[in-house]
Amino acid sequence: MTKHNAAVHYSITSHDLAAHLFEVTLTIAQPDTQGQIVSLPVWIPGSYMVREFARNIIRIAAQANGKKVPLKKLDKTTWQAAPCDGALIITYEVYAWDLSVRAAHLDQSHGFFNGTSVFLQVRGQEHISHIVDIQRPEASAAKTWRVATSLPELKAKRYGFGSYIARDYDDLVDHPVEMGDFALISFKAHGVPHDFVVTGKVPNIDLPRIANDVKKICEAEIAFFEPRTKQAPMSRYVFMTMAVGDGYGGLEHRASTALICNRADLPTKNDASFSDAYRNFLALCSHEYFHTWNVKRIKPAAFANYDLTQENYTSLLWLFEGFTSYYDDLFLRRCDLIDEAAYLKLIAKTINAVQRGSGRKKQSVAESSFDAWTKYYRQDENSPNAIVSYYAKGSLVALALDLTIRAETQGKKSLDDVMRALWKKFGKDFYDKVPSAKQQGLGEQEFEILVEQVTGLKIKRFIDKYIKGTEDLPLAALYADFAVQLTDENTSKKASLNVRVSKSGADCKLTHVYENGAAHKAGLSANDVLVAVNGLRVTAADAANGLNGILSAYSVGETVQIHAFRRDELLTVNAKLQADDVPNLSLSLSSNQKQALAKKRPSI
Repeated sequence: MTKHNAAVHYSITSHDLAAHLFEVTLTIAQPDTQGQIVSLPVWIPGSYMVREFARNIIRIAAQANGKKVPLKKLDKTTWQAAPCDGALIITYEVYAWDLSVRAAHLDQSHGFFNGTSVFLQVRGQEHISHIVDIQRPEASAAKTWRVATSLPELKAKRYGFGSYIARDYDDLVDHPVEMGDFALISFKAHGVPHDFVVTGKVPNIDLPRIANDVKKICEAEIAFFEPRTKQAPMSRYVFMTMAVGDGYGGLEHRASTALICNRADLPTKNDASFSDAYRNFLALCSHEYFHTWNVKRIKPAAFANYDLTQENYTSLLWLFEGFTSYYDDLFLRRCDLIDEAAYLKLIAKTINAVQRGSGRKKQSVAESSFDAWTKYYRQDENSPNAIVSYYAKGSLVALALDLTIRAETQGKKSLDDVMRALWKKFGKDFYDKVPSAKQQGLGEQEFEILVEQVTGLKIKRFIDKYIKGTEDLPLAALYADFAVQLTDENTSKKASLNVRVSKSGADCKLTHVYENGAAHKAGLSANDVLVAVNGLRVTAADAANGLNGILSAYSVGETVQIHAFRRDELLTVNAKLQADDVPNLSLSLSSNQKQALAKKRPSI
């Protein structure tokens, strides 16, 4: 039997576009003689929440040699076929109506899927080759569709329907697939082909401009990890972007990324401006591309061999997501896509976001990482008072550590050297190992050791205070050594309820009530609908300006009467207004320290 004949085979068909159904046929040439077990993952790497993808399997059946084979469901995501002779064929339908980067979506406009949503895992055969035949849809709406994926072609032409191959199951589910009438532009980054695909209607999209800007980022990040050889860790890369009316997000993969954005984020040929929205989109591209190294190859030990049947815990997401968040904007600066003032503004925005919630005093970024499954990915109205973001504070940890290393080594070392050491030790040959080998990842305590080896600095106190602990990072003091000033611009001290609000039809609804603020002390809660302040109606228009208009007539310390609905019950409370404590910190270059600036400032 040839290697390909022994492989696990899938065929996936866009079965019913209007009903959003994929049909998958799984053929197992040599099923387990004791009864083959198959299962669908409960989560997708890069998005740390149990999502129960098996709930979208509508029907499932099995046969062998033309005879029905009974399937027994063992748990919410696992089936076992009865023992059978010959190849086992399992056919099932998957409902695909999740327009995100995490799952699967199918309609008359396009089809998209991650392997974790559609491909059953064959227990005991995860490490052999997996082949998938992507069938051309029969529907007339899909006659001109093409295929975008980083999966290697087996018997398919580039962008065509046909068969693709993966070396094992982990490889198979790490290459999402986009089908449709997408816009496409290609470029090379240090010799490696890159495709940039956009699905969704974006009138007059300026693809050459996007390709030119993204190429700068890709080449800079390739050279960052391999400054001498400029060798990328993949032979081809695909950016898959879904442009919608309202959306934002990305999910990294080993040779591609799935992105979703507002169509207004993308530049058009008749607009040469560099908008904040386009800058944010480029930062998203930078972030997901940096993950090609940091988390897809340099991995925490807990992710070195994924267990897709349950949560995989690590306290290191501050490093893998936070450090990536630090470098995503930094590479926009290093590529001259933004200037120093814009870069410092982005850093200040992150500082303000972290400072806003009291949760940063209760949860460390190490704890936030470990609890991602139950807290960060399941946020609610109390989250600002209970948790800290390992993305946002993690990026500030990276900044503080970078500044510390540069200052303590007189500019001879930086966080860049640490990242390259991580790459050399843990990531460079990660996928070069045979599939059955036990892959190596970064242990929970190894980062401290590696930093000391690279820089000569002992950072245990730094880790204990700012990573395992909840102390605020001393960014003002650290930046002062580099001629950058951190200034508090919140001098107005306007009267405030210390809440966040949103429009709810014609009404104004509280979405977050900050701990120990005026609203909290008055007894108001998230989801209360404000009706009136001192007898004057509160409307959706007041929500649009954050209540600034209706509260501008009052001073800090004044008491106002508030009427609000909680569910269908009217509340009357008295609130003593407090000073607006929304952080408004800014960063700027010190004009009188140019010499120090030239000698010691980080590359911003």
